[in-house]
Amino acid sequence: MITVHLRRLNISPRKVRPLCKMLKGMDVVVAEKQLLFSHKRAAKNLLKLLKHGIDVAEKQKNIKKEFLYIKNIIVNEGPKYKRYRAMSRGHIGRIYKRTSHITLYLDRKEINHLSKNLDKELINQTKK
Repeated sequence: MITVHLRRLNISPRKVRPLCKMLKGMDVVVAEKQLLFSHKRAAKNLLKLLKHGIDVAEKQKNIKKEFLYIKNIIVNEGPKYKRYRAMSRGHIGRIYKRTSHITLYLDRKEINHLSKNLDKELINQTKK
């Protein structure tokens, strides 16, 4: 299993999680295309993280990207940057700039060629 991290992404975890939920369990090639055409702001950073994970898999583990899938993506809250804004009657309003920590787990697909051929034969038999 390959693990890569992205720390202190300046996007709220609440905005990143739906995109990550969509990618969970996908093949890497399909996920790359999904992120490339996504209109979400976090998609660009997730695509960078995914490409980094693919590079790690190819260089260190000698696994081609066709055999990889996204096993899990975890989005945690990072540190909050605290800012202040003037409000009415001399009060101060707090503004929290939220950040995200993203952990991506990639794993190798297990392909059993024998079972794949048996599945095709069963499908052909049921069609007849």
